[in-house]
Amino acid sequence: MAPQPPRPHPRLSAIAATLALTLAATACASGDPAGVDEDTVTVGMLHSLSGTMAISEVTVRDAVELAIDEINADGGVLGRQIEPVIEDGASDEATFADRANKLLNDDNAVTVFGGWTSASRKAMLPVFERNNGLLWYPVQYEGLEASPNIVYTGATTNQQIIPALDYLREQGHSSLYLVGSDYVFPRTANQIITAYAGAHDMDITAEEYTPLGHTEYSTITNDIARTQPDAVFNTLNGDSNVSFFQQLRSAGVTPDDSPVLSVSVAEEEIEGIGADNIAGHLTAWNYYQTTQTDTNTGFVQAFTDTYGADRVTSDPMQSAYNAVYLWKAAVEEADSFDVDDVRAALDGTSIDAPEGTITIDGDTQHVVKTARIGQINDDGLIDEIWASPEPVTPDPYLTGYDWAADLTG
Repeated sequence: MAPQPPRPHPRLSAIAATLALTLAATACASGDPAGVDEDTVTVGMLHSLSGTMAISEVTVRDAVELAIDEINADGGVLGRQIEPVIEDGASDEATFADRANKLLNDDNAVTVFGGWTSASRKAMLPVFERNNGLLWYPVQYEGLEASPNIVYTGATTNQQIIPALDYLREQGHSSLYLVGSDYVFPRTANQIITAYAGAHDMDITAEEYTPLGHTEYSTITNDIARTQPDAVFNTLNGDSNVSFFQQLRSAGVTPDDSPVLSVSVAEEEIEGIGADNIAGHLTAWNYYQTTQTDTNTGFVQAFTDTYGADRVTSDPMQSAYNAVYLWKAAVEEADSFDVDDVRAALDGTSIDAPEGTITIDGDTQHVVKTARIGQINDDGLIDEIWASPEPVTPDPYLTGYDWAADLTG
């Protein structure tokens, strides 16, 4: 059944109400925020630079720094140079909340770029709402959320997981083995996957979870080898993917037997996993290093010139890179660094990104973007094998899918 156009969801009223108050108050605003002076504007960067998620998040920090350096070299934003304050979330949700509070209240950051896991985002969310800060969150996630204090530049479920399920079903894969890290994103994603499967005559043969940082997967990989599901849907995060794919190969499972479709494994993780352990398996993202756009050619060149020819780019990296440019565009449209003014300018803000043209949907503060499926090649890069015919409007509460009604309330 084809999805219906997204319908308004009651929880989106918070964004609408906040925007209405913002527009009413704009005429009364005066002066610059505390993090702005005549020459500079302070922003926060908050990523896991240590711990199990560092394998993924250090590179996201690099992409944010690249965007800031490019913008500064081109004159900055409203005549100010961007000065980043960098903090380590240490792969710990409580640390993310604490560092977010520091960036907003001690460093006076006018906005913050950061986060990866949904646990870290949900820990930061009340900090940003309480302090009326603005977080730019760069990673695909499970949806079922929209906050006036977060701009979500990664994919929501209908822009990644649902297209991935559609693709697997079209390839004749009717039985799925679910494996994920034990926290909110994989568990919520698998609830959505299970609901989808029930509506489309697909079977879930197993659903297994392990803690972040887990390294012993032989029981799960041997079970996959024994049961031979049509496909494995992988929501593991961080360096657990290294152990999982190495042990899956040791168990004799090949992409021809049971292809693994991952939604949190990109080019940077492949480097750690080893191309020989994962080549032939599948990923669902909105961008690959091999994506063919003029902007991507320049982005990849700039990134490798800055960080080394051996470095790769990935979807979360370019979503984080995009976030800085989207923030710049909204600030310039608002002619202000004030959070309320910037929020009022978000709707329709658009840039030519490495993944293609992207646009902020003001109703949800998510980004309209193209869905893509890729296959990992022997060189450790990802070849695009499918793309949505047009950019997909974000539907974080899945209001366009009747089968998801029980999930979203």
